Amino acid sequence: MMYGYFPLVLQGVGVTVALACCAILCATAVGVFGALLKNSRFPLVRGLMEVYTTLNRGIPDLVIMLLVFYNLQTLINTVCLWLGWSRIELDAFTAGVITLAFIHGAYMTETFRGALEAIPRGQAEAGLSTGMSHTRVFCSITLPQMLRLAIPGYSNNIQVVIKSTALVSIIGLVDIIGITQQAGRSTQQFLFFNFVAAGAYLAFTTIALLLLALLNRRVNRGIKGANL
Repeated sequence: MMYGYFPLVLQGVGVTVALACCAILCATAVGVFGALLKNSRFPLVRGLMEVYTTLNRGIPDLVIMLLVFYNLQTLINTVCLWLGWSRIELDAFTAGVITLAFIHGAYMTETFRGALEAIPRGQAEAGLSTGMSHTRVFCSITLPQMLRLAIPGYSNNIQVVIKSTALVSIIGLVDIIGITQQAGRSTQQFLFFNFVAAGAYLAFTTIALLLLALLNRRVNRGIKGANL
């Protein structure tokens, strides 16, 4: 039924899963760091982060991806030329991870910022009053609660990141979309292979949603009024 494309489809699934995992990790790091910067006491830092999140909400993902793939590499190599370094080739996978992290890091910034602002300030002040350092307060008090409160919104972000990986095939990545499109052209079975790609993405998002639901139940266990 796969017309001999089953091994290639599995390879595409592996590439897509790797891309999604890397993009999620990087976007999460950008989101946590961005949320902290958005709560900075420096107006300039807050303003720059506002520009960052606003631009990402206003520019289509595909346009940003093309800018990163074709223009970021030029910029990087220009800087390398000035510094006397060797040229850096930005492959489609790396460009995809950078782009998805840049785009969805903005949305995760807002998710984590909302969670951060939901934590009573008195808790951090109480920690400081006991002699804890700012770093210890953040790691032991603020960060765990911020992550717990952000899970519902974070789950939605994860779904969008996974689905957005389909765009990376536009810049030449041989992922599940690229392979199924190639298979469809070769066999003239476009409908079948489009359903294969759709089924793969449905499986990815369903598994992610179930894992995040389990995580949400675990971190909210024993907390009164938590939405389980």
